[in-house]
Parts: sequence; structure tokens; C-alpha cells
Amino acid sequence: MNTTDFIKSTLNISDKSINATLKLLSEDCTIPFISRYRKDATGNLDEIQIEQIFKLNKQFEEIVKRKESILKSIEEQNALTPELKQRIDESFDIQELEDLYLPFKKRRKTKADAAKEKGLEPLAKIIMSQKANDLQHLASKYLNDMVSSEDEALQGARDIMAEWINENMYVRKNLRRLFQRKAVVVSKVVKAKKDEEGAQKFSQYFEWEESLSRAPSHRLLAMLRAEAEGFVKTNIEIDKDEALDFIENAIIKSRNESSEQIALAIKDSYKRLLEPTISNETLQEAKEKADKKAIEIFSENLSQLLLAPPLGEKRILAIDPGYKSGCKVVCIDEKGDLLHNETLYPHAPQNESGMAMKKIRSMVNAYNIQAISIGNGTASRETEFFIKKIAFDKPLQVFVVSEAGASVYSASKIAREEFPSYDVTVRGA
Repeated sequence: MNTTDFIKSTLNISDKSINATLKLLSEDCTIPFISRYRKDATGNLDEIQIEQIFKLNKQFEEIVKRKESILKSIEEQNALTPELKQRIDESFDIQELEDLYLPFKKRRKTKADAAKEKGLEPLAKIIMSQKANDLQHLASKYLNDMVSSEDEALQGARDIMAEWINENMYVRKNLRRLFQRKAVVVSKVVKAKKDEEGAQKFSQYFEWEESLSRAPSHRLLAMLRAEAEGFVKTNIEIDKDEALDFIENAIIKSRNESSEQIALAIKDSYKRLLEPTISNETLQEAKEKADKKAIEIFSENLSQLLLAPPLGEKRILAIDPGYKSGCKVVCIDEKGDLLHNETLYPHAPQNESGMAMKKIRSMVNAYNIQAISIGNGTASRETEFFIKKIAFDKPLQVFVVSEAGASVYSASKIAREEFPSYDVTVRGA
């Protein structure tokens, strides 16, 4: 799979448009520039589609880089089989790739590693096959200088099986889904810090519990701040019995002495390996979503402040000047609501200055315009000169204003929400 195929798997956009957009992005063209001035090349893609292509391309590059690192690491361990390589090559899911890599990750010595060194891996395989009974007799065959009893041999086998269960991709994938659906976020006060200065602002989280999927972003972030300051402990929990039942149904296929040992290994694997890891993953994903939501809210609030009209509440005729592409003209009322938009062509090559003068005079009178603002970009000076030649029926203030941020705003989410029915060029004006 190449970049284009990866993007097409998510977006219903042609190869030609994707490749043209990727080429422009590789040339350091910005999203507002591409959506505004390169419509012919992209097949009229809007800023939303271009931003999606940008993000998916970045995601694809990160996945490819991670795959290369994983393959190199496994190769260095002489453990890369053709089947494993094929699975890694075909996967473009970062979580699936990490699960495939899990058995080969460099780590500190585990209980399973210690048990393998004692020669207990064959015993674990026999038990995991779920065909053996009389395990005490079977375990006696694995006694040696490092294993002194049958119970110790069975414990070592369980340690190995617990690690195998932890590395089972089906178990991990579906356990994640269970956490995503049913996880509860729980916060409890750290009693030693309950009465410290600053603790009371987090008092509502001293004993708090709610569904993680329904927890508002601001509340989750407040709990995590309280934890960071040491006032509470936050955990992600699901029904333990439901989780164990799922794993047992996925792993255990018979009922005998072997299945009893596997059930013990499952409990150990869940408590010691699976639950801590997947709980942390789930909390981290929830935090990232909450952070994103908080940034959106702060950005919206800041935008409202920055977009406050410097003239106060006035009716404005605003012009985004241009030559061949024309001057984009909009009329807005005292509240910033769009009253009218039109593209005029007073400059070369069209040179329709007479018609443009009549239309601007008509707009000024029709919408009771009180001031005119002109962007300081291409054709700004010529447009200012043109406007000042028009004989208006009343005095009007004319300003040349900075276009810095206008094109970025025009392609932003808040601009799309404010003016959903209008083109990016109109929003920019």
C-alpha cells in the first residue's frame, strides 16, 4: 500500500486529486493557499479535504517509519519469519503493529523469562494444548536443580502462559473494545493531602465515579490535574468478572486439569499484565481527546476576542483585492453577519472598473455601509486608488488592513461553522 492508497481507504477522492495535493504540500504550500489558488490542480478540493489529506499523509509516514523500526529490531533478534514479516507488511494499524511487536520488545527480565530458563516452556505448551490431565505427574518430569517441586513447576508454566495470553492479539484487541465501551473513571482522595491548601478546589473529585465515555472533557482534565498535584488517585476500571469471562471464553476450549491451570494463568495475566497496560492506554486516549476538545474551545474563545471589530459596531464593506481572480467584496452588518458577497473585476485583464464602481456605490447605499476596508495583499494599492475615485453620497472611512491570518482563518473550522454556505475566498474577504 502506498500513500495514495492509504488516503483513498479513508477518503472518497480521486488518485489525481490526492497526488496533486500531496505534491503541493511537499512544496510547502499551505492549506489555505492550496484551497484558494490551486483549485484547478486539486480538482476543486476544499480546505477540509486538503487538511484530511495532510493528516493522513503524516499518519502514513509515521506508520511506515514505525514498521521499519519494528522489522529491523526483530531481524536483529533472528526471529523474523516470512509469516510475521507478511503480517507486519500488510498492517497499517499502529496498535496492531505494536501488538505484533510485543513478544520481541526489549524489556527487563520477566517471570516468564525466568521460568523458561528453568526449562518449563515445554510444560507450558503441553498445558496450553488443553489435552493433559494428571498434571502433578507431568510436572514431576520437569524437576531439576532450579525446580524443586511439582507446584513450583506448575507455577513457572503459569507464568509463561500468562505472558502468552498477554501477547494474544485477539485478546488485546477485544479487551480494548471492552474498556472503550464500559470503562469507568474513578478518583479517590489521597487522605494525607485532603486538608492541604489547594485541595478543596478539587473536593468534588475526592470520591468520584462515572462512565469514561460520557465524562465531559473539562471534568476528566480536572481529575487528572488533581492527580498531578497529588490530591487524588485516578483509575480506569471495568467489571473484572466480565473481562475474565471474555478471556476464558477466548482461550479455554476444554474442561480438565489443564484448563484449571490456564484459568489461573488468565487471572494472573489480567491482573499483572493486561489490565494495567490497557487501562493506561484507554486513559491516555481519553486524555488526548479531552485535550483536543479543550484546545478547540480555547481557540474559539480566543478567535471571538481577536475578531472583535476595532471600529465598534459598524457596517463594513470589505474587499479582498486581486487582479485576474477579481476583488472579493462582502458587506457585513454591525454584528458581523454577512449581508452580501460578490466578485468584481476593476483591474486588468478584465478592466471592468465602470461596472465595479456602480456596483460598489449601490452596495454602500443598499446596506448603509459606514466604512470600507481593503486587504493589504496583491492589488491593494490599485484597489485603494480605485475606491477613492468613487463619488459616494456620504463621507466614508477607507482603511487598508493587514491580511495576516485572514487566509488561515478562511480555511479554519470556525470559519466553516460561521459561514458554512460560502467559499473560502468569500470567508477571507
